[in-house]
Amino acid sequence: MKWIAFKVGGRESFGIVKGDKIIDISAFFVESECPKSLVELISEPEKLEHITNQQETMNGSISLKDVQFLPAIMPPNNVLAIGKNYRKHVLEMGSAADIPEAIMIFTKSRNTLVGNRGQIPLHAEVTRELDYEGELAVVIGKQVTNATEDAAMDAIFGYTIINDVTARDLQGKHKQFYIAKSLDGTCPIGPYVVTKDEIPSPSELRIQTFVNEELRQDGKLDQMIFSIATIIVELSKGHTLVPGDVIATGTPDGVGKGMNPPNFLRAGDTVSVTIEGIGTLENQVM
Repeated sequence: MKWIAFKVGGRESFGIVKGDKIIDISAFFVESECPKSLVELISEPEKLEHITNQQETMNGSISLKDVQFLPAIMPPNNVLAIGKNYRKHVLEMGSAADIPEAIMIFTKSRNTLVGNRGQIPLHAEVTRELDYEGELAVVIGKQVTNATEDAAMDAIFGYTIINDVTARDLQGKHKQFYIAKSLDGTCPIGPYVVTKDEIPSPSELRIQTFVNEELRQDGKLDQMIFSIATIIVELSKGHTLVPGDVIATGTPDGVGKGMNPPNFLRAGDTVSVTIEGIGTLENQVM
C-alpha cells in the first residue's frame, strides 16, 4: 500500500493512494473509531489489518491533483539519521580516514518536516551554505529493543524519501550536526510511505537527486556502508524504537558541498529526489 497525508478543503487527513485517487481513512471506520494519523494506525495492528483486507475492493474518491501534500508521516520522536553511510560521499566531504568504523547517528527536529511540494526556507539570515541530501528513510512499524537482524527487518512498516537539507557552515562551526540539520523546514519527507511488502529488496533500489533538473546524485542503496538491518540493530541497542519512528539511512555522493567549486542551494531552486518504487519528492527553495 502507498500512504499519503494530505489537506483538502481545509481538512487534514491521510489515506491510501490508488492510481490518481485517494481512499480517505474515514472510508474504513465510523468517526469515533477512525485513527487520526498514520502513526496512530500503525500502532493499532487490528485496524491496520482491517484496512488491508478491505482496500483491494475499494476505489478512491479524492483526486491527487486536488490535495496539498503534508509530511508523509509525523513521527512521535525526532527523525533519527545516519551520517557518512556511503563511501563516495565520505570521500567527497573528506578522506578515507573519515570512513566510519561505527554508525554515526544524529537527529533532526520534528519542526524540520515539510511535505512534497512544500517550501524549503533558504534561511539566509543564518546560513550561506544550504545543501541537499537525498535519502531513503525507514518507517518503524512495531516496538523493538535489542533487535536481531531478522527482528529489525520484521519491525519495518515501510519506506519513504527524505531530503536531509543541511547548513554546511553551521555543521562545520558546531561540529555536532543537530543545529545544522534542524533549521525549520529542512526535512522534506514523502511523497508517500510505501509498505515494505511492495519493496521486498530495498538494497536494489536506485536513488537520484536533481537540482533544477540537473542530475546531482545517482546511487544504489546497496552502496550503503551499514545496511538497513544493521542500522536498526544498532539503534535499538538499549534504545526502544516505537511505531512511527523514522530513520534516514544516509546520502550518496553528489552533494553541493562536494562539487568543485561548491554549489549550494539558492532561492528559486527546485530539488527533486526520486527512489524507484516510492516516487519523487520535490520542493522549492524560497
